[in-house]
Amino acid sequence: MINNLRFELSFKNISQLENKLNFCKLHKIKDINIPCKGSIKKELFNSTIKYISTNYQEFNVTYHYSLFHQYSKNQEKSYQDFLNFLKKSDSNRNYEILLVSGSIKKKNFDVINVLSNLKKEKNFKIKLGIAYNPYLKKYYCVNSERESFDKKISSELINSIWFQYGTDIKVLQNEVSYLKKAVKIEKLNLFGSLLIPSKQFIGRFKFRPWKGVHISEKFLYSLDDFYEFTRDLVRFYKNNNITPVIETDFTSTEKLDSVYSFFGK
Repeated sequence: MINNLRFELSFKNISQLENKLNFCKLHKIKDINIPCKGSIKKELFNSTIKYISTNYQEFNVTYHYSLFHQYSKNQEKSYQDFLNFLKKSDSNRNYEILLVSGSIKKKNFDVINVLSNLKKEKNFKIKLGIAYNPYLKKYYCVNSERESFDKKISSELINSIWFQYGTDIKVLQNEVSYLKKAVKIEKLNLFGSLLIPSKQFIGRFKFRPWKGVHISEKFLYSLDDFYEFTRDLVRFYKNNNITPVIETDFTSTEKLDSVYSFFGK
């Protein structure tokens, strides 16, 4: 499983990106994700795509495209921008795209709307990934995730599902079981968020929790329990053919060793 990991990069400028990409090259990491959030949006997001495709073609990149963060002027302009983005990425075989609505959905411009419009495009073949949060119903009283998934998958444009992070494996198992019954999940690529616990991460999460990310109080007050849960989650991912996506920083030898310690390296 150690060779079946993806790593998400966070950075504030191209210089930081370059340093992290070089760290990845040094440690033979080729499968990376570029999020579209925080400072990574609009100009920096577009510059990142150009920079990587020009200078680091050896990487297999999944770009997260946030319809909220990339929104520009109006719905029509934003949709055209997205089409242009897809056309550029279609020319590079090392690109994949995870399409997300964003933390705040734009009216008539969320993933379901965009997929519906894409179905009408002629001579336009593209496969996209979609996010799925198993924890919304139990922990956030949001009952629409399954319904939204059904609408997205019916577009026939989806080839991957990306599971949000959480610390309730029973809930995750229940949702994975539902998806297996709802679609031919074996034909889809499955990815799951993985956060590597540390005192620094716990301190930051307590101060500013990530929206939509459920972490039990038990793990926020016991690093040992958090470690044990992470091992259990890694086993669950392995048993269900879900590729882990490392979303915490890994770009130091110490941090990377911490990541690999959960995979037997």
